[in-house]
Amino acid sequence: MSQSTPGEAPTTTVVHLMRHGEVYNPEGVLYGRLDGYHLSDLGREMAETVARHLAPNDIVHVVASPLERAQQTAAPIADSHDVEIVTDARVIESENVFEGRTVAKGDILRPANWLHLLNPVRPSWGEPYTQIAARMLAAVDDARRAAAGHEAVIVSHQLPVWTARNRLENRRLWHDPRKRECTLASLTSLTYDGDELQSVSYSEPAAALLARASKSVGA
Repeated sequence: MSQSTPGEAPTTTVVHLMRHGEVYNPEGVLYGRLDGYHLSDLGREMAETVARHLAPNDIVHVVASPLERAQQTAAPIADSHDVEIVTDARVIESENVFEGRTVAKGDILRPANWLHLLNPVRPSWGEPYTQIAARMLAAVDDARRAAAGHEAVIVSHQLPVWTARNRLENRRLWHDPRKRECTLASLTSLTYDGDELQSVSYSEPAAALLARASKSVGA
């Protein structure tokens, strides 16, 4: 982002971190980075709802994870602001050794899986939180510069968005996944003055649709 000159007000830029909408996943697979998992009908409705919510905003830059569900979520936002989607692998879902499995509590408690559950801080079942935070914040910085003085949207996934927020708010990165404030199609909005983060806010433009969402595992 360009720096303001002396006597000039800092440039205000907003970067919205958006979680994708609901995914069609009738088998309850922990799909992670697997191909072939697309938005459900409800997920597409969520994406359209958020696009309408953001229609009045000054969005000039839209970024999405390369995974299909993120691309589909970003599409109506990009269309309504007449911009192209920039695909950024840095905002992809985190790696997870349980990917592709139908995971229930009983599966997690099997002795064969204990090796992957030894260290919740790293975590030992997937990509380290510090690595997730680093790649997400690098993508945020690039989006902030690309949208300087305007707004950007980055469509990502629950864990990467929540990890980025924890880092920005100087909280510990390891956490109870049940306590993440990052529902389907939610927005975690970062407001910058110049290069300095001024505030982090959270909203759920598709809140009215959440009651209809599946409660199965996903990403």
